[in-house]
Amino acid sequence: MSRRLRATALAGVLTLALSGCGGVGGGGDSGGGDSKGSGALSTMGFGLSDEIAKTRVDAFKKDHPDVRLNITEGAFDEQQFLSAVASGNPPDLVYMDRKLIGTYAKRGSIQPLTDCVEKQQIDLGQYRQAAKDQVTLDGTVYGIPEFSQVRVLYLNEALLKQAGLTADDVNLADWASLPAVNTKLAKVSGGRLSRIGIDPKIPEFLPMWAKANGAEMISADGAKANLTDPKVVEALTTGVKLIQDQGGWGRFKSFRDTFDFFGAQNPLAKNQIAAWPMEEWFLNQAAKNSPKAELVVKPFVDRQGKPLTMSSGQAWVVTKGAKNPDAACAFVKQMTATDTWFAAAKARAEARKAANLPFTGVWTGNTAADKKIFDELYQPTGNKRFDDAVATIREAQDAAFAMPASPAGAEFDKAWTDAVNRVLSGQAQPAEALARAQQEATAALDKAAG
Repeated sequence: MSRRLRATALAGVLTLALSGCGGVGGGGDSGGGDSKGSGALSTMGFGLSDEIAKTRVDAFKKDHPDVRLNITEGAFDEQQFLSAVASGNPPDLVYMDRKLIGTYAKRGSIQPLTDCVEKQQIDLGQYRQAAKDQVTLDGTVYGIPEFSQVRVLYLNEALLKQAGLTADDVNLADWASLPAVNTKLAKVSGGRLSRIGIDPKIPEFLPMWAKANGAEMISADGAKANLTDPKVVEALTTGVKLIQDQGGWGRFKSFRDTFDFFGAQNPLAKNQIAAWPMEEWFLNQAAKNSPKAELVVKPFVDRQGKPLTMSSGQAWVVTKGAKNPDAACAFVKQMTATDTWFAAAKARAEARKAANLPFTGVWTGNTAADKKIFDELYQPTGNKRFDDAVATIREAQDAAFAMPASPAGAEFDKAWTDAVNRVLSGQAQPAEALARAQQEATAALDKAAG
């Protein structure tokens, strides 16, 4: 997905005040004061790819028969979105990555949800704090969180045994030990990589490695970059070395790009990787496609050994110029409500049972929903590996942080990601690359603030 904001698309977007503005819920084609709404309601960036989505959408349709819901399936397209807003004919709702919300809020392409929350009586206390942080800019809520994705450490114990190692030997608290463990686990011959030892998952997970080293890459208010912190430089240096020791970025990335994490021929099943941090959703795929794999899941930890993880996910936002804000508010409330999530999780559990596959839970941005799902629906699978993994992920959810909303979030993200890529491709050293990124990010943040 492109993160470069198009000037042409932004030309027609008016800037909203970030405070003192109620935003959504003031009328439109919703039929007066009917909190359920009526009329046409359109979305962008969402799809009906599984029972989790379908069950929740069906529940909304049943409870809101006067709303004509039109879901345009497909991934979020930034250019299309900004062009639609600039033209004055946007979809009512957009499903987007939470890290983009600060930028779009500042530029006025999405609306504050103050009135929406009040009118629909949406309990913001039910959502995970990390998720709320990403949808709140200057104290104003601009999005309603959906799933809660956290990162944990996956280990292929069969490969560990072959190397004479145990799961405890892959100790993310001891960075000095990682290169030696990586060398034992990786398989490199004649410059050809056929098995990844440790994948640090950078650029994507650099904020988590930096946090584990005691550094924040951006201030809590999303206004000041901190990319030249020596602890950030050390985190990047550590991750880059793990990749360089496996043949370098070109070979590493080319090999990793062949992986299919969603099928039976996933890298766990094919013994193509030994240790890697990844989102919790892979456990669901492993349980479905590789139930006999020797999988161990551990928490990602900081350098003191304390569990730590980075949270991310999608959120629903209401666009500037939405024609049916009342129905949009009713939709996001029901899609993220406890009972709706529970019904969707139940549909997933029943589908798994019918297919004789384990159900490993559903992880949402709603803490009350997760509690209900795991207290009343989830049952241990009988496979200790998967049951232990579920327990690890549940604990990780409570140890999560998120990159805060920022008025230049997209530009900040691009600055540090480009820096990592320059280092990986051999164009710059970590300190040099991050110094340039600091300048780029600061310029973008200052411009947004001004």
